[in-house]
Amino acid sequence: MCSEPEAGWQRPAAVSRLVAEALADPETTWTMGGFGALARFGRRRDPSVAAPADGRPGHVTAFGGIALEPAASIPVAYETAFNGGWSHAVALCLPGARCPRAGAGPIRAAGCDHGALRAQNLGDKWFDLGLDLPQGRLLLRSADPDTLAHLAVLAGRTVADTIKAVRGLMTAADVVVTTPLGRIEVFGGAPASSDGPRAFLDPKILGLGRTHAATAPIPSGLVPVAQFTPPHPCRDGAGRPRPFDPGAHATFQAVLSRWGDPELVRLKARLLAGDTVAPLAANRATRAVSRLVQVQIAAAANQDSAKSSTDTPR
Repeated sequence: MCSEPEAGWQRPAAVSRLVAEALADPETTWTMGGFGALARFGRRRDPSVAAPADGRPGHVTAFGGIALEPAASIPVAYETAFNGGWSHAVALCLPGARCPRAGAGPIRAAGCDHGALRAQNLGDKWFDLGLDLPQGRLLLRSADPDTLAHLAVLAGRTVADTIKAVRGLMTAADVVVTTPLGRIEVFGGAPASSDGPRAFLDPKILGLGRTHAATAPIPSGLVPVAQFTPPHPCRDGAGRPRPFDPGAHATFQAVLSRWGDPELVRLKARLLAGDTVAPLAANRATRAVSRLVQVQIAAAANQDSAKSSTDTPR
């Protein structure tokens, strides 16, 4: 049901404002990469934030960093219902033609990193993991001779054949995901925090050959290259339940209205107004939006009920 991207969506100034506002929010988390291989950046737990070395839009903390040049991207805001809740996100997409796949290959030395987010990492050597990602590349970077020696031993072999060794090196080396829209770096030794910088690599998921999860309503022809997740109304940054926050909900609904799939946004508005979907018109997309409306109404109602019981004089 997803509509084709409208020409009006691609407005560089509006896109840049959207991303700048998201970058300014310490509760927002970011990912770059593909389905099965990505890096995530969050700064909720790290108040010490600096700018990237060359002044690109982004942040650098003690554990990782992000730099973005998003003006050419097409934002797609969406929500996904699941049993007992929902998730939301904004994918920064590019047309598939602008995301050429290099194809799968062996792990290989890739020279030196001249675009590092920290000045101290400029010129560090890195190795390309040879993954078949349309979104970009996943590399391991280091200045440590022992780490580089271990990476050199893996050169010429594939990630699938050396996954245990690769995952071990992903904790010692810097993990860098580079894309046409920017990069995320997870520095070696970063703690495996649920809401801080971290990297993810699963060859089995990569083997599915998908650009994104099947539940994400990305319009045909677009590839999600980066993604950000604003604060959720019912969960904190670590994914723990919290009381429904109507302000956070309203904030994302405004983003969804501007950057969501127009057809799905209109359908959701009709359902919230009391309309129903005729049985013959029901399909996967309409059923998904119907479930979403139900869980969001229930979340708001539960919060109203809890507030009423708290406010009742005893």
